[in-house]
Amino acid sequence: MSGIILTNLLRRPGRTLLTALGTALGVATIVALLAVTDGLKQTAGQLVRLGRADLGLFQAGAADPTTSVLPLSLVARLRATPGVADATPIILLPEAVPADPAAIVFGSPPDGFLQQRLVLSAGRRPAAPDEVLVGDRLAAELHVRPGAATRIKGRVLKVAGVYHSGVPFEDGGAMLSLVQAERLGGRPSEATTIAVTLRPDVSTAAMKRRIKARFPGLVAISEPSEALRAGANGRLISQAATVIVVLALIIGAVAVMNTMLLATLERRGDFAIMSAVGWSGPQVAALVLAEGMATGLLGAGIGLALGSASAGPLVDALGAADYVHPQLTGWGFGQGLLVGGALGILGGLYPAWRVTRLRPAAVLASR
Repeated sequence: MSGIILTNLLRRPGRTLLTALGTALGVATIVALLAVTDGLKQTAGQLVRLGRADLGLFQAGAADPTTSVLPLSLVARLRATPGVADATPIILLPEAVPADPAAIVFGSPPDGFLQQRLVLSAGRRPAAPDEVLVGDRLAAELHVRPGAATRIKGRVLKVAGVYHSGVPFEDGGAMLSLVQAERLGGRPSEATTIAVTLRPDVSTAAMKRRIKARFPGLVAISEPSEALRAGANGRLISQAATVIVVLALIIGAVAVMNTMLLATLERRGDFAIMSAVGWSGPQVAALVLAEGMATGLLGAGIGLALGSASAGPLVDALGAADYVHPQLTGWGFGQGLLVGGALGILGGLYPAWRVTRLRPAAVLASR
């Protein structure tokens, strides 16, 4: 049967290619959106795990975690909560480094675990308010080292040291004292998030429930997917992506069905002859479905290439290139192939059914 399928597809190469392109557009959309979503999850995961914390606490209902606003008075209450080992307030200052708008500046207490866990690869810890620590990735990009000057939020600060944390999000930014970040960000007595570490004998799930009960208005996040769902922007992106994927599937299936139906009607004589020489209705229908699946897989291959190439431009168009880097995974490619095959089968269902309704004698008599 494979030889017959190949012959039928090559009989009209232009039509086969156009049908495959209909599937390719749907697959490319899905692959690109999956790559962007995985990139968002990675960014969100780094935000939650600042300082290797067990939990990240954010304001409930914030548009996204970076716009969260929490009062510093919560820190003492959290430290007094049974099961909490430590709590460190953090201020996030996005786009604070003019030389690298993608860099995030973190403000945290010098004696908090966020800064204490940093490993200095050069220089020393800040000893004055006008000094800053710079992550090794940012230092390499800006070509700065201890003793150099860098501009943050319109102020020139001296680089006291270069640190490494092992978290790309942190290593690509800079670290200030909480007091200095409050001044530069104009946020006195406020934090963006509070990083929490738990005692070894405490369950993360149980502590999340306890914090939710004790601190209404807080969201305790431990997983990247939770961070993506917690913000209104993240939910909007997820919902919009779902709608786009569904539309892409519908459009792809309709495109394949229309072309397959036209090809089936044109080949009624061939199918009638096949029935006359012993092919059963289910066998002929299986041939049509197999041709649809082959076309779908061809489109999937084209779509995987298009989706991989368009993921980056899609992030640029959304204005999120500074914070989100598309992540192309094997599972994402696998989903693209599954979708391509499924579109081919769905598009071939109705043409296959029409084939089973043909009356070979009437078709042959009309030729």
